[in-house]
Amino acid sequence: MSLKTSTLGFPRTGPKREMKIALEKYWSGAISADELITTSDSIAVKSYEEQLSRGVDFIGVGDHTLYDHILDWSERFGLTCTRVKAAKLTGLDAYFTQARGRDGIHALDMTKYFDSNYHYMVPEVPDDVTPTGDFKEFIRQIKLGQQTVGKEKTVPIIVGPLTLSKLCKPCGDLSSDELLTRLLPCYEQLLKELQQIGVSEVQFHEPWFVKSEAVNLKDVASALYGKGSALTSSKSGISVNLCIHFDSLHVDVYKYIITLDVERITLDFCRGSSMLSILEREGFPNNKQLGAGIVDGRNVWKSEESAAKLLTRIRKLVADDNKVVVSPSCSLQFIPYDLSLEKDLPSDVREQLAFAVQKLDVLVKLASSSSATSTSTIKSNGDYEWVGEDNTSGADDISKATKVGEVTVTADMFSRSEAFDVRREKQVSVPRFPTTTIGSFPQTPELRRNRLAWKQKKLSEADYQQVIDAELKKNIDIQTDIGLDIFVHGEPERSDMVEHFGQRLEGFSFTNHGWVQSYGSRYVRPPIICGPVSRREPMTVREFKVAQEMTDRPVKGMLTGPVTILNWSFCRVDTPRWKQALEVALAIREEVADLEAAGCRVIQVDEAALRERMPLKDEEAASYMSWAVKSFRLSTAVAKSSTQIVTHMCYSTFEDIIDKIDEMDADVLTIENSRSGNEMLSALSGFGYNRDIGPGVYDIHSPVIPSKDELIEQVRNLAQSGLPLDRIWVNPDCGLKTRKWNEVIPSLKNMVAAAKVLRDETAPRMG
Repeated sequence: MSLKTSTLGFPRTGPKREMKIALEKYWSGAISADELITTSDSIAVKSYEEQLSRGVDFIGVGDHTLYDHILDWSERFGLTCTRVKAAKLTGLDAYFTQARGRDGIHALDMTKYFDSNYHYMVPEVPDDVTPTGDFKEFIRQIKLGQQTVGKEKTVPIIVGPLTLSKLCKPCGDLSSDELLTRLLPCYEQLLKELQQIGVSEVQFHEPWFVKSEAVNLKDVASALYGKGSALTSSKSGISVNLCIHFDSLHVDVYKYIITLDVERITLDFCRGSSMLSILEREGFPNNKQLGAGIVDGRNVWKSEESAAKLLTRIRKLVADDNKVVVSPSCSLQFIPYDLSLEKDLPSDVREQLAFAVQKLDVLVKLASSSSATSTSTIKSNGDYEWVGEDNTSGADDISKATKVGEVTVTADMFSRSEAFDVRREKQVSVPRFPTTTIGSFPQTPELRRNRLAWKQKKLSEADYQQVIDAELKKNIDIQTDIGLDIFVHGEPERSDMVEHFGQRLEGFSFTNHGWVQSYGSRYVRPPIICGPVSRREPMTVREFKVAQEMTDRPVKGMLTGPVTILNWSFCRVDTPRWKQALEVALAIREEVADLEAAGCRVIQVDEAALRERMPLKDEEAASYMSWAVKSFRLSTAVAKSSTQIVTHMCYSTFEDIIDKIDEMDADVLTIENSRSGNEMLSALSGFGYNRDIGPGVYDIHSPVIPSKDELIEQVRNLAQSGLPLDRIWVNPDCGLKTRKWNEVIPSLKNMVAAAKVLRDETAPRMG
């Protein structure tokens, strides 16, 4: 018999980035708020219709968002941040001010959503908060879904109370436990309102249960979802699907989860590599349905055969097919929208892929089969058993002689030739509070048009290089006028910090429309690693040399680190990720050597995503961090002592891995800092971090131009942080590609002016 199917969310982007386009038009004043909402609704309806037409039985709705679903839920519960309330902003003005900031009001902090590259806005909750439920907009979304696919198929998606309370930033004396208690009446109200419009089933998304601390949350789980609890007593005929994704449950957590008073439990059997063995060992209760998350929502490989084998084993454990519902492992928001839009992928790669729309076909096909489905296997990757998510197998041997392609990696390749204190004296000389930027500069519409014309072969290589060289000249001239100490070439030749390198490495494939939301209106096109990675030729040397010839100031060589390239790509699934990281690291190592040979004295190797794919369970994190740090060191240790190695990290939580950041042995660490209240800076100082550090002094994701006085105060805070004054750099939070020149130039001028003021304030006094 055919099994039922369910989805847990869908890309919010639209097939061709319609949501991004509408947002940017709204921000520029080209369309009204009503027009923005109309476009947003049409994108949501299209996604519901797509799921309906593909034969999905239970369609998750209500996850569509203008900017960020966590920000949406914080607004629905009345958790608008204090500074926005004080400005008496309401509606979309309040919403987007929290997301992007405005003059005099800085935005909320932004960080990674669990171990993904999606960034959510971190709600700031004061200790005197009394949450209030305002669900009119959410109810409107649910009704829109009901009108589109029918009431019986419409399943509201709700961020669960445990997860939401843990993702918030409680202020003052408020704890996440107390916040959870205060939120519960609003959740009860929500269930009652959903019952009134004929909702028969809801999904509570609670990925927090995969975390290590969940072994101590049995009582919390019972209070939320146990028999007689506030939520289960309020559901009034509504079935609850408790969805837990991104990893396996700890066996002790699984034991109490299956006792909760919910009708269905959906588990992740893809990221959760031990989930099936726990299920086989512990069994599954016969009074509940099991949501089998066997279609990978985090990678683009089709892999029907492996999913079918998983499903066969699950069906043997849950004898009644009526008790099994086939689903993706998580929301499909983490993968591109529709593979049918791709016309240029190699056919042998394309036939092995499935984007969100095609994952629906896989889902329905698996549910319709009576046994394991025999389909074409993945040719370059083989039929996988999630070895690609195995962070540990063989990783402990990395520091020994390890064969990577044609190269034998030996222990000496992971270490610089001299210690940091010795190296620092040989490196580029700079004043106190040296100023620089993180890498990219604004890319104008004209530059993007020229790049597209070049890709379409409407512009010759020689003519395109002239365009790039003109941009390099402009970037160098602007930096000269501003008075920065260390220059960048501005990256005009790059559309993306990962795609640029992937296009110049063997083993990668690329899409034209494979966009994935990173945050808000920021979308990325992750490359697809489909074979062994190696470097064909130098990737950045030409642009560095052209830029360096235009100035006497040092120009940084700009590279993306191996872990970030891996984590921001859809990686292979037949090879452990640590092995793929070493392949990329060797390619970057060659580029570091070539830049140095070309005269580059400062080389930045960004590892923005170092933390991103770290396992969610503490006990599994050490192995990941070990090979991640070693991959970075392998890529940079080839540099001479006189070459300054910089790395950049942003929009994640790093306080608990400072020891690993120290082990990376970079000469300068630049970090996002402006939204997070110097928290990372305090942690570095407390740790005794003794290398150079460049904490971001202003938020590049906001259109707000920071004043000179604001930046003076921010640099003063850096000077008072406890870090040695001669080790502090002054720079923005991140690259400036998404900003406009009329925002960037005055911001950087104010930043340089602030650094000069602090140089004078802290200069040694004579006599």
